[in-house]
Order: sequence, then structure tokens, then C-alpha cells
Amino acid sequence: MIPDYQTLMLPLLRLVNEKREFSVQECIDSLAKTFNLSEEEFNEWLPSKKQKIFYNRVYWAKAHLKMAGTLENTKRGFFKITDRGIKILLDNPVQINVKYLMSKFSDYSKMIGGFRKDKKEEEPDSVIETDIQISKTPEELIESGYINIRNSLEQELLSKLKSVNPYFFEKIVVELLVKMGYGGSIQDAGRAIGKSGDEGIDGIIKEDKLGLDVIYIQAKRWEGIVGRPEVQKFVGALAGQRAKKGVFITTSNFTKEAIQYALQMDTKIVLIDGEKLSQYMIDYNLGVSVQNIYEIKKIDSDYFEEE
Repeated sequence: MIPDYQTLMLPLLRLVNEKREFSVQECIDSLAKTFNLSEEEFNEWLPSKKQKIFYNRVYWAKAHLKMAGTLENTKRGFFKITDRGIKILLDNPVQINVKYLMSKFSDYSKMIGGFRKDKKEEEPDSVIETDIQISKTPEELIESGYINIRNSLEQELLSKLKSVNPYFFEKIVVELLVKMGYGGSIQDAGRAIGKSGDEGIDGIIKEDKLGLDVIYIQAKRWEGIVGRPEVQKFVGALAGQRAKKGVFITTSNFTKEAIQYALQMDTKIVLIDGEKLSQYMIDYNLGVSVQNIYEIKKIDSDYFEEE
């Protein structure tokens, strides 16, 4: 199990309790061994894939210890323990966390309290108590909130897709495939969809702008789960056209048998269920709009490097 950033504070301070500089990477590697992290845990990413979870938590443990004056940066990527940090270890604390640091150092407490600019004087201290018990780092909280918002949006989109008329649903499919790089232009794709007339095929679309290959499509709003017979029927329709590639898109789900059948076919069949369809629409900005943008910034170390 990956330890939270507050659990990492004391082991990190103990690790650097020598009169020398330590690199951040050295500490990350050493702490990973201390907590017996598996290779999978060590390499687990935040949902955004911007940073690994363990790296992120070590950085925030270091950040809080630095704000408390127990660590200090020496040069880019390196730091060392301070006299205050050494003194804390001499007290032999059982645990170091945000609450402990706030009780020990008024400057750190004021710094942490200052971050709560919206805090009213009459607001009870229990609110701060709740805040400092949170084990997730700020990035984890932001990404967790983002995932919750996105999941809610996916469900809302899927509900909308199930309620639109069949012709509009086909239009959505066309626009999505064009945004994903298929079909050439909207006009070309629009003329192709719904014009095949072959049983089991709703349309044909170019795989690339030059039309070097084509993809056969079935796009259906579906209430029940799509089973193997429906996919098998689509494969049969493709065989009748000597087609090599097909996409089956539905607002519903596919059974395990349907998925397995598609995987074992020589013809390349891609199955897109309602959940994946709504995810693609969000990823390619179709039927959604940006409400807010939040920028996360960090210090530009190069700017502060002396010539």
C-alpha cells in the first residue's frame, strides 16, 4: 500500500538526518524500499498521468517539512536537514504530520492558516482539523474531483444519447469519427452514413482523408445488452462486402461472448459501448463545452539560477 504524504514525513526526516545534501530522487528510491513498495505500486500514476503517486506524495511531505523549517533547499533538486529538523528528531516523535507541525511551530501554523483566505473569524477550528486529517495531496484531491465531475458528465451524456432520434444519433457518430481523424470531411462522411442499404451495416466511412481504405459502421441506440448474435450478423454483413474493418457503436453494452467473438475474428472489429462513446465525446469535445480552466503552476527553477 502506498503511504500518504503525512505518513512519509517522519521517515523522510529520519532519512536525511546526516550532514550532507540529499537528492529528491535518492529519497524517493530509499523510501520506496523502506515501505516495501512493489514495482506496480512504485510506478502507479495519478489519473492525469502527469506524475507518479508515490513521487507526488514524497514531494508534498518534503514541501511541508520545508515550510516548517526542518528542511532547506541547497541547489536544484537537492536539500538537507536544518537544526530545527535535527532538534525534532532528538525529541523522538512517534509521528510527524500537519497537526504536529502546527502545534510545534507558529510560523508554519500561520502559513498554513494563511492559505485559507476564505476562512471567516467565526468559522470553528474543527474545519481546519478536518482539513489537516486529509491524507491526499492537493493534486490527488483535484484529480479525484475532476474524475467525479467527468463520471457525472459521462452519465449525463449517455442519457442524452439514448433519448435522441436515430438520425441525430447517426449524425453524432459521423461528427465523432471525423473529429477522431476518420471520414475526410463532414460532408463526405455525412453522405456515406446511412446510405449503404445492406443489412447489418448503417454506413461506410473513409479510414483516412485520401480514402485508401474504408470502415463499415453499425450505429444503433440500443436498450438491451448487445449479444453475440448481433455482432455475428454485423460480421456476416462485412463478409458480404469483403470488408476488412468495422465499427459497432451502441448506447448499450456488449456481452462477454460478443466481445470474445469480435476478438477472435480475422476481420478487425471495434466495439464501442455507451460508456466508451460518451468518453470519446468528452475527449474530442463533441456535445460538451469547457466551463472552467484551472492552471497549476510551479516554480521555474531556471529563472532563479545565478549566471
